[in-house]
Order: sequence, then structure tokens, then C-alpha cells
Amino acid sequence: MTRFRVFVSSAQSEFAAERQALGDYFRDDPLIKRFFDLFLFEDVPASDQSPDNVYLREIDNADIYIGLFGWGYGSEDEEGVSPTEREFDRATELGVRRLVFVKGRGGTGRHPKMQKLIRRAQADLVRRRFDSTVELKMAVYASLLEFLEDRNAVYHGRFDAAPCEGATTDALDPKRMVQFIRSARRIRSFPMTEDASPESLLEHLNLLNNGRPTNAAVLLFGKSVQRHVPNSEVRCAHFHGTGVAKPIPAYQVYHGTVFDLVDRAADFVLDRIDLSVGTRAESIQAPVSYEIPKEVIVEAIVNAVAHRDYASAGSVQVMLFKDRLEIRNPGTLPTRMTLDKLRVPHSSVPTNPLLAHAMYLVAYVERMGTGTLDMIRRCSEAGLPEPEFAVAEGFVTTIRRRQRGQAAQAEGPSGGQARAKPGPSEGQVRAKPGPSRGQAGAKSGAKPEPVEGQAEAEEHSRGQAGAKRGPSEGQAGAKSGPGQAEPSLSTRDVDILRAAAAEPASLRTLLVAGRYSRRSGSFGRRIRRLVADGLLEMTLPSKPTSPAQRYRLTGRGRSALSASRDLDADA
Repeated sequence: MTRFRVFVSSAQSEFAAERQALGDYFRDDPLIKRFFDLFLFEDVPASDQSPDNVYLREIDNADIYIGLFGWGYGSEDEEGVSPTEREFDRATELGVRRLVFVKGRGGTGRHPKMQKLIRRAQADLVRRRFDSTVELKMAVYASLLEFLEDRNAVYHGRFDAAPCEGATTDALDPKRMVQFIRSARRIRSFPMTEDASPESLLEHLNLLNNGRPTNAAVLLFGKSVQRHVPNSEVRCAHFHGTGVAKPIPAYQVYHGTVFDLVDRAADFVLDRIDLSVGTRAESIQAPVSYEIPKEVIVEAIVNAVAHRDYASAGSVQVMLFKDRLEIRNPGTLPTRMTLDKLRVPHSSVPTNPLLAHAMYLVAYVERMGTGTLDMIRRCSEAGLPEPEFAVAEGFVTTIRRRQRGQAAQAEGPSGGQARAKPGPSEGQVRAKPGPSRGQAGAKSGAKPEPVEGQAEAEEHSRGQAGAKRGPSEGQAGAKSGPGQAEPSLSTRDVDILRAAAAEPASLRTLLVAGRYSRRSGSFGRRIRRLVADGLLEMTLPSKPTSPAQRYRLTGRGRSALSASRDLDADA
């Protein structure tokens, strides 16, 4: 494999931090260190050679010249020329690939000779500006990737189009392909039929490269994606406060296809934010809504997964805090895109177009550049601040949560007033009790995260041991056992038991029957108490987190329900 030498030229005193950051970056980044060797004068052992001679000799051997131009000009020789300008001239004379990065905006306060040098550089090459080491590293990365593309050292800089190393079509799951065709036909009128061969689907989607599946093919349909693309993962974490701090109530690392990553990461967030249930005034089905619109959460995660830089060793990170949701991905905006353009109608410039096209066919991605605009609109409609977009150690999307003062009014002493007490924000109380998501669980190791709605069951079935603490919410219910009196039931208890009397009921059904406007700690405690008192039981007790989990009335529950008469109002 060919390696390329990179020479960095700058005033050392002004750019000490940037030079050190570049040195660390060239040593640590998997792609950069694979192809490039960096020369920094401060790494050269002391010798009796003239520094100028060492510099010029290194430029003679360099493939790439990186010039960091700042505010100062540097020390001048007898002819009034600084080493930085000498090195730029030498690289120009030898035809070395020159990359110039200018620190700061505008020219006010900049040394006149440096201004002149910047204008010279502007005349025959593209300059990029930066204000921080983070921006500098990202700009250097993009420029080096373009260099590798020109040398055909990487496949057109497109990770998704490159053949997946070590993978054959046997690494792909035919069942996933059939499911993809079925969904694409229904959603986008996709022309292929379900009996199409895997090879024909891959050819139609341009997912074969000289007969081999591309990285995009493996990300979409792989049987074991992380075997071939180990950095394709989403790390999800939930924090009670506003910063990253231990203990971490819930932490999961998700693997699988890009569809798996999106679905599971979205479920992780939805399981931990507030859910409101409306009335049946206008429909036979009670409407539900999350404190952050579900579409906004999914769109942000899809963008992170579909548009990330897969050449980076980093992972997509989804972090839920008390006041916000942050979604980070290792990547940056395309060259033609800016943060401001994300807030106005703009064209779609996907980082991984083959991956994005396939996800578009099954409605995970919209191709017209409307994703960020939809997020802004939906947040505004929900009464939330507009999402924030930033480039800082990758691309970051921040979505503000509804603050406690914005929440719906309390439901009463048993259902809602406790929510006004200081503590975790709405939806976070679910991480407190039990070993599976509580702090004890974080210490002993995270268990596999439930997906596709399983967490609703998990919240109220964290083990009946959690309910053995005794009656809650002011109830004097009796413990289960032969010969003991039936427990005292409130009107909410009665309504919940009635909902499970005819047939096993889901937690959503019990939530509506109990007149709760949202999932809350009081609702969870009530269900656990009814289970502990032997009035309700799970249909799948050995699989408490199953999405098929339901709750049914027991014989003891039927007796208690029959014995209930005109009860006082709910405590």
C-alpha cells in the first residue's frame, strides 16, 4: 500500500495547539494513519543541521503541503521573508499538493505580509477557514480524502459504494431482501417483485461492485453487519441530569442493519420520555403523543445513521438528558452545505447516496432535503424550541425537551402531584426501580435493550420482587395469600381491573382505562401493586419484556372486582 508524506507549515508559536492536535489526529484516526505520515519539526531529534535545511528537504520529499496561515507572519530572514512563506514557495515550485487553512475571519489585525500571502494562495488554490482545532481537523480530513480519491487510493471517497472487504453475497440475508421489496412496493411502487433473486435486487440498487456486495449492501441486508463493518453501531445512554455523569441509568449498544439501528435507538428514547393520552372525543381510539414528536426523534436518528462517515472509527451516539436529546454522528456537512442552509429549503446531498436511496425506498429517508425542515416544523407545532444543529467533534443535533412547567396539569393526589416534586424529568422515573434499568443494573452490566415497544411491559414487570415493598399511594391493600381479606380498591383500580376482565389487556389499554394522561411513576406503581396483590397477572411471566405481554384478571381479582361497591373517589 502506498503511503503519503504530509508536511505542516506554520508559525510554531501561534499554532502550537493546532500542530499538536494534528499530530494526535494523524496517529489515532484509522483512515488517516493508514495512508499518511505526518512531518512536524518538533518531532525531529535535535541535530547540527539548519532548521531551514531540514524543512526544505522534507518539502522536497512531501506529497502534500499543509499551510496554517494565521494572524502573525513569523520571524523574517535577511530578505524579510518568513519560513512559512519560504515553504509555501518551495511547495509551489515543486508542484506539491498544497492545502491552505486560514485561521479566523476577516483581515483586520492580521500582519500585512500574512494578508499578502493569503491573497497569493487564494489566486491558485482553494483555501478553507477554521476557528477551532475541531474545524481544522474536519477540514484536513475532507481535503485528504479528496486527495485519496484523486489517487484512486479509496473508492471515489464513497464508503457505501466500495466492495465490502471479505464479504460475499452469502453474507446477506435473503429474507431481509424480500421484506425490503415488499415494503418498497407498498410505499414507493417499487417495480421488482418478491420472487426476484437477491442478485437482481442488488444490481437494481447498484449494490454490487464487480460482483461483490458493497458496504451499503451489507449495512442494509447483512446477516452479521458488525463482522464486516464493526463501527456500524449506535450507542444510547440515558442520564438523569443535564450532563454526562455516573451512574448511568440506562446504556445500550445496538448492532444490526441500519434499519435495526434506527428502530432500536428510537425505541430507546421513546421508552424514556413522557407519553400523553388524549380523550376519545373525536375518535373511538384515544390519541397519544410524546413530549418530543416521534417523527422528530426518528428523523434525527435516521440522519445520523444514513449520513455518518463510516470511514471513521466513531459511533453514532444518542444521549437523553433531563433537558434535551442529543444525537451525534462521526461526520460533517457536505462541502456545499452549511448549517444555515439546513433551516431553509435545500437540495439533498447525501454522504452515502446508495445507502440513502435504499432507505428512501422504504420511507426511512426523504430525498428532497426536507428532513430538517420537517423536524423544525414539528417541534414548533409541539411547542418546543427549534432543533439545534452544530458541527463539533462530528455532527450534533440537539432537541430540547418539554420542561416541567410546560407539562399537563396533575391528575390528582395519586396520579400526578408527585410528578411536581424535584427529581428526574418526565419519563425518567422509569429508570429508577428494579435491577434491569436501575442503578444496580448499570453496575452489574446492561441487559439487552427491549425493542419495538417492549419497554412498556418492562416498566411494570421488573420483577414482582419490586412490588413486594407493600401498598403504595395511600392504599391499605392486603398482601396476597389464602384466607386473607380482599385488598381495598380505588375507583382507578376497579377501572383497570375491568379493562382486563374480558380479555388480556396491554399496558396501553390499562393506561387509558385508569384515566392516566401519560405514563408515570404512579401508574407503574399501581400496576405493580395489583400484580403483587394477586389481582392481575402477566400472560408471559417468563418473558416480562415481550412486545406480546398482556395482563389478565386472576380469580382473586375477579372476586375483588365483584365485591367492590360504591367506592370513595380515588385517593
